[in-house]
Amino acid sequence: MRKTVLFNDNWIFTKEQIAPKSAVAESFVGEAVTLPHTWNAIDGQDGGNDYYRGKCWYQKSFSAPVIAPDEEAWLEFRGVNQVAEVFFNGMLLGSHKGGYSTFRVNITDALKDENTLLVSADNSRSREVYPQKADFTFYGGIYRDVYMITVPRAGFALSDFGSSAIKVTPEIYGDGATVKVEVQLKNTPDGATVRFSVSGQEDIVAAVKDNCATAIFKIEKVHLWDGLDDPYLYTAAAELTDGEDKVETKFGCRTAEFDAEKGFVLNGRTYPLIGAARHQDREGAGSAITKEMQKEDMEIIKAMGATTLRLAHYQHDQYFYDLCDETGIIVWAEIPYITEHMPEGNENTVSQLTELVMQNYNHPSIVCWGLSNEITASGGVSDDLVANHTRLNDLCHSLDSTRPTTMAHVFMLSIESPLVMLPDIRSYNLYYGWYIGGYEQNDIWFDTFRKKYPDAVIGLSEYGADANPQYQASKPERGDYTETYQVEYHAHILKMRETRPYIWAMHVWNMFDFAADGRDEGGKHGINQKGLVTFDRKTKKDAFYLYKAYLSKEAFVHIGGRRYIDRAEDVTNVKVYSNQAEVTLYLDGKEFKTLEGLKVFDFEVPISGEHTIAAKSGSVSDEIKIRRVAAPNPEYILSGGDVINWFDREDMNEIEGFFSIKDTMADLKSSPEAARLLAVMMEKVKAKRGDVAQGIEIPEEMQRMMDQTPLEKMLKQAGDAMSAEDVVKLNQALSKIPKV
Repeated sequence: MRKTVLFNDNWIFTKEQIAPKSAVAESFVGEAVTLPHTWNAIDGQDGGNDYYRGKCWYQKSFSAPVIAPDEEAWLEFRGVNQVAEVFFNGMLLGSHKGGYSTFRVNITDALKDENTLLVSADNSRSREVYPQKADFTFYGGIYRDVYMITVPRAGFALSDFGSSAIKVTPEIYGDGATVKVEVQLKNTPDGATVRFSVSGQEDIVAAVKDNCATAIFKIEKVHLWDGLDDPYLYTAAAELTDGEDKVETKFGCRTAEFDAEKGFVLNGRTYPLIGAARHQDREGAGSAITKEMQKEDMEIIKAMGATTLRLAHYQHDQYFYDLCDETGIIVWAEIPYITEHMPEGNENTVSQLTELVMQNYNHPSIVCWGLSNEITASGGVSDDLVANHTRLNDLCHSLDSTRPTTMAHVFMLSIESPLVMLPDIRSYNLYYGWYIGGYEQNDIWFDTFRKKYPDAVIGLSEYGADANPQYQASKPERGDYTETYQVEYHAHILKMRETRPYIWAMHVWNMFDFAADGRDEGGKHGINQKGLVTFDRKTKKDAFYLYKAYLSKEAFVHIGGRRYIDRAEDVTNVKVYSNQAEVTLYLDGKEFKTLEGLKVFDFEVPISGEHTIAAKSGSVSDEIKIRRVAAPNPEYILSGGDVINWFDREDMNEIEGFFSIKDTMADLKSSPEAARLLAVMMEKVKAKRGDVAQGIEIPEEMQRMMDQTPLEKMLKQAGDAMSAEDVVKLNQALSKIPKV
């Protein structure tokens, strides 16, 4: 019978280079480790873009398992990043390119009484394996579980692209469903029989032909897998009738449709998808996370009320997909084909996509396959890029006819590009209001796309703003990295969606802060801080509670700004986030005001000293403490940040009938003299920014939106590319040009 044993203990790790064919247990010197393990847990998170990328080695010695002559022994690796080689007793038995999917190696014929297993993990730079260029750390190591599996030589296949060898395809009709169960076998003669079972149904016995067997079940009153409301799972199993081998899987019966008018439709009803993307890593652990950590992630996601996750930018652990199935989360699954198209890596995209689909076919939570992410960000659109995406699109359809393909397009990609319509459905990563423009321009973008492509299914695959919870502001600005601006930004996006229900899904970037070792901003080294929750999972930012107010059914109130203790204003804004219809605010124990509203309750509260503020609605309540201070707390302000406070200066005059930096780019361009000043300004910005501002092709629709942006806002977004004095001089020059 099949037996699976966890193989995580008693490994030795070294960065030293060795000769694997001559290495024996006695000669291997290194550090004792327990899997999962990564060597980049610290240096991959501390900034500098200097974390170790290279080949490292893992060694394990063990006695041979007891197996019968008609059995085999296999090693199953759930994730080795990025290229792996498996040496067993000096022989190379297997290799794998792709750091996020399962692969297996047959060790049967190489087994001895005492054995030496050597595994190399190599996250070196390469032009042949994805990912290589992206805004996250590529942790090296054997960072997921390893198993030893013993199976009959004649049984269910272990070599089928790392799949479970059992494939379940439900099809709903009325109140019932047909469920097709297929299995792949090996060394099994035609005529052998397989007993199939599905929860609550009579077993079916089918004959093997060409190492395949199939059974079709009819469920009269099907229990639907119905998202968060009822994520019901059936179990399908297949067993050789001689009793020697068995495989089983969970599955769900549901319909999933994507409508250009209604958005996402689950089991015939509109089902809004609002949630986040998730990276798998964690502070201090990197990608070598435990099941307990993954379970904690899911509990946080459930508490927010998210209906969907984009599991970016690679295949995630099977355990987490299982959690999504059990919880009812709708999932976008994808491969790490990201940022830069490498023709040398085309075959790797094919193998990684094949493994993604084959290994995850049975998960009812997964509703689409992602072909790539922001792939045109570095190098634009080429014939080879389009050809490879066409190949991947066709491959997905051949492997799985039940789910659509999708892509996450970089916001610099013109909506006119033929790449936009290549997959079945599509989404854009839009960062208006953070990297460029104002957040209201997201509305304009969707309206523009909708007008041009009224029949196209469109979503919002990334959007967000970095926030360090230490930073707070009474008047937040884009680029200040405050928790205050982040929640203001997300409040606008959620309002935008209310009048655009056709957006099939919105995935916040990101659920959790994550490591990007090349970053050094917002008061943190090596961290992307767009998460709704901090990297250590200990702090839920205010934006988390904003989404909870929109999504969760659990009654709650939460007072925002709890880390904004020292306040220099006489009257301070207090925001309460709640899914209740009415909230009462109390100031120092006395009832202050009651508001009726929806999701966000705004109170203007006079303050003079130290105060306790409480919010109540029915049986739920929250409380914070604040105090009035004479001057803003400098610890709340990003030192050396990219927000230049020229707007409070007395010499920044506006003269009626004359131009100023408060005019839009379009208005300024309408005047030849003002346009000339703009051109001079742009040259200064480019000179200061160097390569960052060079070679960027701006689509026409983006340029139109930028032209509607006040110059003042564009200058703020340019950061320190122009000094405050230069901005003042520019405004003074513009104020001499009359409007005609």
